Amino acid sequence: MPKASSESAVVRQWEILKLLPSEPPGLTVSAIREHLMADTGIEVTKRTVERDLSDLSVVLPLCSNTKSKPYGWHWLPNAKWEFPGMTFAEAFALGLVEDILRAVAPPRLLGTLARRFELAQSKLRSLPGNRLARWRDLVRYIPPGPAFLPPATDKRVSAAIYQALLERRKTVIRYTRFGSDETKSHTLDPIAFIQQGIRPYLLAASAHGHPALYAMQRIVRAEVTDQPAEPPSGFSLDRFLAEGGMSFGAEKSIKLKARINDELAQILDETPLSGDQRITWRGGECLLTATVPDSWQLVFWILSQGPRVTVTSPVQLRKRIRADLEAAAASYR
Repeated sequence: MPKASSESAVVRQWEILKLLPSEPPGLTVSAIREHLMADTGIEVTKRTVERDLSDLSVVLPLCSNTKSKPYGWHWLPNAKWEFPGMTFAEAFALGLVEDILRAVAPPRLLGTLARRFELAQSKLRSLPGNRLARWRDLVRYIPPGPAFLPPATDKRVSAAIYQALLERRKTVIRYTRFGSDETKSHTLDPIAFIQQGIRPYLLAASAHGHPALYAMQRIVRAEVTDQPAEPPSGFSLDRFLAEGGMSFGAEKSIKLKARINDELAQILDETPLSGDQRITWRGGECLLTATVPDSWQLVFWILSQGPRVTVTSPVQLRKRIRADLEAAAASYR
């Protein structure tokens, strides 16, 4: 038998053994075949499954329940079998999220995860005829905008932050604010680690109890203390995010009104700015209304659209956008 064919048979039989229940009535050959095809993508005939079970039962404590048709296969009573490794579904999932997990997993777990990643890749390579095993080669996630490189973070800082979060300990950091060369000391109660695209953040409460975001690349030193952390009472991470917590500088929401062109209207129709977004036509103009966080990110997005959007309300936002555009135009003269 060719080597590739032998390896495929071993993989198939291994998957069959993992499917078998420990007691009657067991699984029928048809059910085993359906599981193999649906869960692992292994294409196989009923006759092949029957032959595999017959061969395996010679050397392993397997039993066919012949009390009633269709006959089911199962392990003999008291047979104890553990199967190391991972299922195809686990390998498939790990293959898709490997890059994300490497970015957010605590360092102490990366060693174990690295072995799991290798095992997942090996599992997928062992099934060359499986169409799903090739899925990772057929998909890519590309973030919108320029392809920025991730910020450089100190591994010792990251390890300390992960430890503080897991052990719920107060942490003293030295932090450099954006636009400043001066570092300041902060005693924080760590709340969560948030990965926004390529940018990692520590969400923590200061002595005043107000949650704030700290860019991981700007933390130059972190020391975990023996004191227990005291996050704000009743704080909800999901509520924080739902209320626009990652919209920096947003203290409130505003009702944005603007004229937009057809191209932007189509984009926003597919990917709305908010749940209450409305796009209407009036007097030959396309009008946008949406409730959004009043943040620098909103200003950044509006400016990035150039002539595709013209803010009409709120007035203060309109004035700011106009001033920024006039300054930009002036720098090109």
